[in-house]
Order: sequence, then structure tokens, then C-alpha cells
Amino acid sequence: MISVAEAKKIIGENIVAPQPVKLLLPDAAGKVLAEDVYAVFDIPAFPQSSMDGYAFRFSDWKQNRKLIVEGEIAAGSNEKISLATGKAIRIFTGAPVPQGADTVIMQEKASTNSTGELFIEDNGITKGTNVRPKGSEIRTGELALEKNSILSPAAIGFLAGMGVMEVRVFPNPSISIIITGKELQQPGKPLEYGQVYDSNSFTLHAVLRNLHIDTVKTFRADDNLEVLTGILEEALEQSDIVLLTGGISAGDYDFVLKAAENCGITKIFHKIKQRPGKPLYFGKKGNKLVFGLPGNPSSVLTCFYEYVLAALEILTKRKISLQLINAPLSQSFRKTTGLTHFLKGFYDGKRVTVLEAQESYRLSSFAKANCFIKINEDVTECKEGETVEVHLLPV
Repeated sequence: MISVAEAKKIIGENIVAPQPVKLLLPDAAGKVLAEDVYAVFDIPAFPQSSMDGYAFRFSDWKQNRKLIVEGEIAAGSNEKISLATGKAIRIFTGAPVPQGADTVIMQEKASTNSTGELFIEDNGITKGTNVRPKGSEIRTGELALEKNSILSPAAIGFLAGMGVMEVRVFPNPSISIIITGKELQQPGKPLEYGQVYDSNSFTLHAVLRNLHIDTVKTFRADDNLEVLTGILEEALEQSDIVLLTGGISAGDYDFVLKAAENCGITKIFHKIKQRPGKPLYFGKKGNKLVFGLPGNPSSVLTCFYEYVLAALEILTKRKISLQLINAPLSQSFRKTTGLTHFLKGFYDGKRVTVLEAQESYRLSSFAKANCFIKINEDVTECKEGETVEVHLLPV
């Protein structure tokens, strides 16, 4: 067996970052930019009114406080209008400010009489009020977003407002999930004696969905070497990463190791000095990654968060690994040496508590946990109030 630190180092050394791809803007949401994006023209491309109101030349109003309203400009108007001296024009939010005008008074602070004379009630108005200057958002040639920026909803909107329709990004990997075990039954179907409901596929789909990874396929394999080998070959052809659950220990019906060998997968490591998740397997075929996750539900999710998530961070260029903090324990904890423990815990912002139901087959504590408490392999006791390493789980 290897240590937790060795396993993480080995995984990092065996991952090749993917080549960037060009995607339509809606499909790029949540991904990471693979190149700098520059503005190709000014935004806004013309002086723009930020209010419904009246546009005028400030110096005209300042001199005699008398302006006559003539005409109007609606948002989307492509008519180029020049404002005559002593005149004002009705204007609406988003409309281009006419040539010669430099100020807009909002309609709530202005009124007109029957002859069209404009009365402005705000004596504190200044030149340029309620006008968005040309290029005030961004100017031609300016850097809009840097390489490695996350394409958040606001970033997508910003690029769309610049007229960008395609961007180069680092793609999400495609993933296949292989659920092994003849004893597994689908939720919603009758449970026969000796069967248990499959939770691992639902857990993995949910965590991948939270990561905005949508290209996910699920396969199910009985405890049969030939069947599992065929399914694993198909998964390798279709996906960048294969996640197997179960069948990775040393039982008579654990065929993952042999199936991986049959498929030409190179074993990088098998078994880590940790609990839960000791039988974790990691292998490669070309640039395809294969993780053999233990079958117990708590082990599956622990190994995903601690190892698969780290691999996905490298592949997607997104900072998605668990956040590490230090916090005091709310109670003492004892264990034997030899294995690093990842304990399900709850962090209240000040102290961290070890939850009940730590066994690897139980998800009840995991459903309430918001963190792991990492206890290193050589540690046998942590006392109440002692500072421990905490890995915060995503919401």
C-alpha cells in the first residue's frame, strides 16, 4: 500500500491536460477560458441614455434655462439625429444620445407645457448626467477576460454583450460509470432477499452534475469477468475517465483488476493506507484514466472527493478540489496507527465534530456531513480542542 500523499502525487503526475476546444458561448458556461479575449469594438458603440427622459446640450440649459422639446429617440433607433441649439429631444433608456446632446434629465425630474417647453426641476444636474459614454464598458482592443478565467453567468453575459459567439475553452472530460455487483437492484423495483439498492450510481451522477459535467454514461455489470471486460472496453472507447465501483478487492467475485488487465490498462497503483477506501485502484490506457472505487457507498464518495476530484481539477483547470482549513476538535478521538482516516464531520464555523456512523457502508452520517476530518496514519489520539486538518465538502 502507498500513502495518501503518494497517491495524490502519482495521480497528478499521470494526467495530461486536454487540448482546448472552441464552443458556442452557451455551451461554454462554467468552463475555463483557454485564451485571452479582447474587445473588437467599443461597448457601448455610441453614447447611450441610461434613463427615460430628455436629452439636451448642457450649455444651452445653463445659459438661459429654456429648451424646446422636438421629436423622440427610442431604444434600437438607427436614425442619426443632430440636436439643434436650444432644443431637447425625448429619449428612452438604451437609445443613442443625438449628436450635440451631452446630458439626459430623467423624466421624473422634468415636465413640458403645451408649447413643448422643457422645465427641469433638478438644479444639481451636471454635464454628462445619465449618459453612458461610448466605450465606457470596454474599448476596442482592451482585454476583456484573461486566459484561465471561469466563464461564470456574468462572464457569459459580458462576452455576449461584446458580440462574442464562440470561445476557446478547456473541455470537461466525458465519464463512464460502471456499477459492478450482482446483488444490486435499481431503486423503485422490489428488493429480493440478498439484494441491496444501488446508491453509488446516483451519488456519482449527483456529484458530477454539481460539477457541471454532463457527458456521463452508466453501465451495469454482473460479477462475470467476460461481461465486465466487454463493458470496460466499451467505456474506454467512449469516455476520457472510467469510474468503476466495487469488485476491486481480493474476493472470488472481484474481477476489476483482471478485466483492466484484459483491456490493456496499466495499473499505476492499487490500495492506499487509508480508511475508508483502502482498495482504491488507479490505472491508465493512453490518456484515459481508470479509477476502481471500492463498493461501499461511503468509500466511493470519499475516494471521489479526495482523488477523482483532484484529477478533474487538473483536466478542467477549475479550482474544485476540497478547501483545506484547520479547526479544533469538539471531542477526543482515538484510532490505531497505519491508516489515514477521513472521518465524516460537521464544522460549525468554530469547531469540528466527528459524526456517528463512520462505517464505510453507511451514508447516513455522510448525508449530514459538511467536511472530512483528516487524521494522519501515524496519529493514534486527538484530544478535545486539538487542531486538526479539515477538508470542506462542496454544498
